[in-house]
Amino acid sequence: MKRIYTRTGDTGTTGIHGGTRVPKDDIRIEANGTLDELNCHLGIVRTSCARFDAILKEVQVNLMTVMSQVATPSVRRAENPNPLPERLVPDIEAALDKLTAEAGDNSHFLLPGGTPAAAQLQLSRAVCRRAERRLWTLHRQDPLPEAILQYINRLSDLLFVMARCELNAQQWPEERWQAFAYKNKL
Repeated sequence: MKRIYTRTGDTGTTGIHGGTRVPKDDIRIEANGTLDELNCHLGIVRTSCARFDAILKEVQVNLMTVMSQVATPSVRRAENPNPLPERLVPDIEAALDKLTAEAGDNSHFLLPGGTPAAAQLQLSRAVCRRAERRLWTLHRQDPLPEAILQYINRLSDLLFVMARCELNAQQWPEERWQAFAYKNKL
């Protein structure tokens, strides 16, 4: 049986696609670590919210592809054997539009919580937003495909709307904080 440990990371570096080694706190590793954390949270949601299982499984598979692309420096990205799905952004936007129609209009900031699944979806949304921030930091150093940045942005919106749908389905009231000031000015 092959060992899982290699000892190659004992000096504080890790390998990325193409064989280069980078510090474990490199922004590329930080971004991918946050995406990995998000993927784990989504796995937890799937255990308690069967209604979103299919879409979240698709998101998890897409996140693995995104992580592969993020792990690859732009100069080597064409060599990556895991291409982004062509409909990555349009498909998530379609899911978002469908669930937004179900959830209804939202004009307020909401307190995360409610049901366990809704709270976990909100936590996933917050981790997704952190991943997006880390991806933009990486993007300034080594450009990422635009589809990745768009997908992660839409994913955080989707998770927010899913949390609202879950509250609706459980007949749990949303706890509003205050109205969106910017939406009132539009």
